[in-house]
Amino acid sequence: MKKGISFLLLLLCCSVFLNVPAAVFDKKPIKKQQFKVMTYNIHHCNPPSAGDKIDVEAIAKVINAEKPDFVALQEVDSNTERSGKGKNQAQQLAELTGMKFYFSKAIDHQGGDYGVAVLTKFPITDSVRYELPINPELKEENRTVAAVTVTLPNKEKMIFASTHLGLKEPNRVLQAETFMKHFGDNKLPMILAGDFNAVPESQVIAYFDKYFTRTCMECKPTIPVENPNKTIDFIMAMKGNRLKSSDTRVIDEKYASDHLPVVATFTLD
Repeated sequence: MKKGISFLLLLLCCSVFLNVPAAVFDKKPIKKQQFKVMTYNIHHCNPPSAGDKIDVEAIAKVINAEKPDFVALQEVDSNTERSGKGKNQAQQLAELTGMKFYFSKAIDHQGGDYGVAVLTKFPITDSVRYELPINPELKEENRTVAAVTVTLPNKEKMIFASTHLGLKEPNRVLQAETFMKHFGDNKLPMILAGDFNAVPESQVIAYFDKYFTRTCMECKPTIPVENPNKTIDFIMAMKGNRLKSSDTRVIDEKYASDHLPVVATFTLD
């Protein structure tokens, strides 16, 4: 009797197993995605020690040495007198590094444009430019953010943004608040990087810390390039979206710009 019941149970289990759709077994978990991010204020590709020389190749060399998947660029010229009419530095760097680009104008400058940009190895599916306001009583140049949505190799989408905040703290806080009005409801994994013109102890960094996680809490200084003593360039990931950072480094590159570039590795779980 017991043998008969056992046999029937075995047949039942086999029947259930054989009737499970193949898709259940074929379904694969989303693969973890790892990538490298750089932020770099490129000083319009003008090495401070080289007079008025424009050296786009020097910046490209720094980027290519690190092989990042994303680069946030600040102080980028497009079609200006000083950097060459008809030349878009973001496009030039994209060509020299084999990446795609998106440029966001902040101000008019010398007959052309000046602003921030993004480089990425991944396909760009969307791009957006937002102006970041200034208090009219605090005279200062306009600021902007360049943000792209990309498709990662594992088919997930992610947002990467580059910005360069103002010189005065009230403007920086206003710009940070405006940034969050645009991106606060975002559900995609997101990384923000750039020159924040603010040290870790500042009001604006404390504000961003409520929504983002910096890749390092005691980051090495990024300016000046000789004997650096101030940290104002950061990479940060929006909280609660499965991004984890590791291996943050400040690159000791003294020639190409007046800022040191920062790189960090991320894993998207």
